[in-house]
Amino acid sequence: MKAVYLFGIICSLIISSCSQIREQKENNNATEEHKYTNQLVQESSPYLLQHAHNPVNWYPWGKEALAKAKKENKLILVSIGYAACHWCHVMEHESFEDEEVAKYMNEHFVCIKVDREERPDVDQIYMNAVQLLTGSGGWPLNCIALPDGRPIYGGTYYPKDKWMDLLQKLLAFVKDKPEEAEQQAKALQEGIVASDQIVENTEEAAFSIDDLNAVFSNWKGNIDYVNGGHNRAPKFPLPVGYQFLLHYHYLSKNKDALKAVTTTLDKMADGGIYDQIGGGFARYSTDNTWKVPHFEKMLYDNAQLVSLYSTAYQQTKNPKYKQVVKETLEFIDRELTSKEGGFYSSLDADSEGEEGKFYVWTKTELEEVLGEKATPIIDYYNIKEKGNWEQGHNILFHSDNGKKIAEKHKLSIAELEQQVLDAKPKLLKARVKRIRPGLDDKVLTSWNALMLKAYVDAYRVFDDKKYLDKALQNAMFLKTKMKLADNRLNRNYKNGKASINAFLDDYAFTIAAFISVYQATFDEQWLNIAKDLMTYTLEHFYDESSGMFYYTSDIDEALIARKMELSDNVIPASNSEMAKNLYVLGQYFYNNDYIQKSKKMLNNVKANTLEGAVYYANWDILMAWFSNQTYEVAIVGKDFESKRKEFDQHYLPNVLLYGGKTEGSLSALEYKLISNQTTIYVCQNQACKAPTTEVNVALKEVMK
Repeated sequence: MKAVYLFGIICSLIISSCSQIREQKENNNATEEHKYTNQLVQESSPYLLQHAHNPVNWYPWGKEALAKAKKENKLILVSIGYAACHWCHVMEHESFEDEEVAKYMNEHFVCIKVDREERPDVDQIYMNAVQLLTGSGGWPLNCIALPDGRPIYGGTYYPKDKWMDLLQKLLAFVKDKPEEAEQQAKALQEGIVASDQIVENTEEAAFSIDDLNAVFSNWKGNIDYVNGGHNRAPKFPLPVGYQFLLHYHYLSKNKDALKAVTTTLDKMADGGIYDQIGGGFARYSTDNTWKVPHFEKMLYDNAQLVSLYSTAYQQTKNPKYKQVVKETLEFIDRELTSKEGGFYSSLDADSEGEEGKFYVWTKTELEEVLGEKATPIIDYYNIKEKGNWEQGHNILFHSDNGKKIAEKHKLSIAELEQQVLDAKPKLLKARVKRIRPGLDDKVLTSWNALMLKAYVDAYRVFDDKKYLDKALQNAMFLKTKMKLADNRLNRNYKNGKASINAFLDDYAFTIAAFISVYQATFDEQWLNIAKDLMTYTLEHFYDESSGMFYYTSDIDEALIARKMELSDNVIPASNSEMAKNLYVLGQYFYNNDYIQKSKKMLNNVKANTLEGAVYYANWDILMAWFSNQTYEVAIVGKDFESKRKEFDQHYLPNVLLYGGKTEGSLSALEYKLISNQTTIYVCQNQACKAPTTEVNVALKEVMK
């Protein structure tokens, strides 16, 4: 990759975030008159609508804005964020609502606002540019580009004076040194294109437990075995990493791997990152003990954490994990579920102009709500008279001192825990009266698929039918509202309308979610839809030369680079999820081409998986399947459901369940039905052992 040419006049402008807090904007009334209205007023994205009455003449990303920039030969200013982003709100208040700043931006730039959750393809391009320039990124993301869209400089949050200084110097730079600006744009574009290039690995694809041992050995030194997570701050949950560690422990019996998971889940569940009153997790913790969250709540985090805590319960039977799942799904049902069965995207960090105000308490407030029952709760949640956080406020978090608190108040541990459970609905009822954080009520296909799978996972582990009902409701929503007859998906849904052609993550997570619905019900329609979506994805996203998938469809309008998403992060990479989907569908449909494609994808990134730790954890789960051949367990007969539920009482990451009352249409089930009995077959590589009617007998085979 060529080194990016950095011009000195800009380097001095890289700045750190400040702690100013925006004033909460009032909800816009449809009949209210506004001094300014821009092109965003026609959009449905809550984030874009937040900026629809800025004095900045914002355009949404699209042909109109890009054509205007070329016609008028103006630089493009691309500003990217999302509705729950605290620092996006700060910069809006300080700069984008300021008439002086807006006048300068309108005069010299074509200004484009992007909701990164609706257009992650655009975000990828300009985030990549900023990372190449500065070594880091974040939101708000602000990039300056030439009229053809190629970036020349960018950064994240800027206070007003730094922002104006940056714009003025950039404008002068492009005017006075056009050759250097062109060189900068060319170098950045080349860097963006090169950053995701995959060269086919032609070496033999071979994976073993030794590879998995190497993954954990390289990862282990970064794990915080005292507070959980990684040994740094801020701390992000990164759920897929702990799913891999559970799987790795299952295969290797490495106690340190399981300890990394349980320590993390225990500390998160006790920490401020978890909403102790209303359930659900914030996006990340600003400190290394999970105490102080960045208070926005994202659907994708909570979906994956429901799956993770469910799986961890299956492995450990820790009742705390069951309680976390229960409370988090109650939060999802209460605050992030639409009447149509879709799931909303997020809750803002701010309310009334203050980050976290909705969630924090004073000691007096707790005493007013709980009365004479308040004292043990105050101790349990570390409530202080002067506050344990900012401005006399308290974040509710629990330290590992339950025994001491119980003894202090002459209670048993069970009595203390019951008082805590009794206090939660009372505090929640009081909290509901507060001004709520803003809701981003757009529905995103990929995030809904993650939440759909979370409900399925919770149903399979806890056998609560209401979880399955919610899952099926959302599955039908995705099937009827987001999928077209030709198996093309839409990305988003708002106000009864689906729009924006879907990206690879939408297909990847929807396929995985529909497979999971099949595994929980043995209703073949969901498996067949998953296969249809895979066929579509291979036709429109697959790159034959590398064996990987592009993030954008071949029917989408081209950007300055066509990216591939390879590394896992707070959400697994779409390529790693597609590789897993190919493997699973290949097993179910006896499609060796799918399995070989999956193996090729994994082989292409094998070197990365060995060194990449959590950032290739989803790939590592696939490596575990190839390293220790999965079992396909068929359950056929009228009692298939009860026997499937017996299997689901156990953590079996290397087992794929299938079956039903009859043989159905799968070749894998052909000739497996025996009259008047429910029969279980344990198979590998399309070869099955002698059938049995006893779950315990089958379990002994798969748990060797």
